[in-house]
Amino acid sequence: MMTAALVDNFGREVTYVRISVTDRCDFRCVYCMSEDMTFLPKSEILSLEEIEVIARNLVACGVSKIRLTGGEPLVRPGVVGLVENLRKLPGLRELCMTTNGGRLEEFAAPLKAAGVDRLNISLDSLDPARFRELTRIGKLERVLGGIDAAEAAGFERTKLNAVVLKGRNADEVVPLVRFALDKGLDISFIEEMPLGVITEHDRAEAFCSSEEIRDELSSVFQLELIADDTGGPSRYWRVPGYDNRIGFISPHSHNFCGDCNRVRLTTEGRLLLCLGNEHSMDFRDIIRSRPGDDLAVQKALHDAMRLKPERHYFSHDSEPQILRFMNATGG
Repeated sequence: MMTAALVDNFGREVTYVRISVTDRCDFRCVYCMSEDMTFLPKSEILSLEEIEVIARNLVACGVSKIRLTGGEPLVRPGVVGLVENLRKLPGLRELCMTTNGGRLEEFAAPLKAAGVDRLNISLDSLDPARFRELTRIGKLERVLGGIDAAEAAGFERTKLNAVVLKGRNADEVVPLVRFALDKGLDISFIEEMPLGVITEHDRAEAFCSSEEIRDELSSVFQLELIADDTGGPSRYWRVPGYDNRIGFISPHSHNFCGDCNRVRLTTEGRLLLCLGNEHSMDFRDIIRSRPGDDLAVQKALHDAMRLKPERHYFSHDSEPQILRFMNATGG
C-alpha cells in the first residue's frame, strides 16, 4: 500500500481530516444555515461504509487525527458503529467529534465506549430565550444536560465552541468563560465565517473580532498566553489558577493558513482542500467507480494535495464567494 505522507505544494503535511457524516441538523443556527434548508438526497451522500473506505486510506497516508462533524453527526443513524470501526484503524491517534450537544444525554456514554477521545460542543448563549433565537430550534437545557452527560461518561478536555456576533451574544463572553471555568471545560471563541448566503443578519455589522473579545475578557480576567498546540487553528490563553484553555479561532484577524495541516471530507464525498476556497476532488465517484481499489484512492489523495491553495481570503466586504453552508462543509 502507498503510505507516503500527504504533502501539499507548500510543504505542509496533512495529518488531520474533518469528516462530515451528514448535512442534516436538528438546529438551524443563524450563522450556519438558512431557516428553510434543502438537504441532500440519500443517494448523494456517502454511506458509512464509504466513509470508512476513505478514512482508512487517509490514515494509511499519514492522517493521525479524525474529527467527525455535520451538520449534527448524532442525527446520522449508525454513527456509533462508524466510531467503533474508525477507532480500529492502525495509526489513528485521535478520534474526536463536534456536536451541538442536544443529543449527548443519550449518546455520550455510547460514544465514549465506542472510542471517541474528545468532544467539542457548540454553546453560543447561556440565556434560554437567546439560545432559542440563535439556534431557531434548540433547547438550552438539553445542551447543558448533554455537557453534564459528557462529564459523567468520562470525557476530558471537552471544549465549548462559541460563535460571537455583535448585537446577539457578544455581551455573554464573560459569562461563558465563567461557566467554562466552573465546569472544567475549555472554550474557543470563533469569528463568524462568510460561508453561504444568509439574510438573518448583516455579517459585516455583526462581526466581532478575536481581539475585541480578548479585550472584553481582559477587563475581568488575567489572561496568560500558552503554547499548547492541539493540531487546530485555536490560539490559547489561560486564567492563572485554572487548567482550562481559552481559545480564539480567527480566520479574519489572524490568518492561520501558513501551518494548515487539515482537509475536510464533505458529506457528499468531496475532499475539500480549504475551508475558504472551492478547491476539491470528488472521492464519491472514485470509490463508486473503482470499488475495493485502495491504491486508486491513495493515488487520488496524493493528487489532491496539489490542489490545496496557499491560503483563504475571507472578507465581509461583499457577497460571499463560498455559497455552501457550514453544515454541508463539515464544521
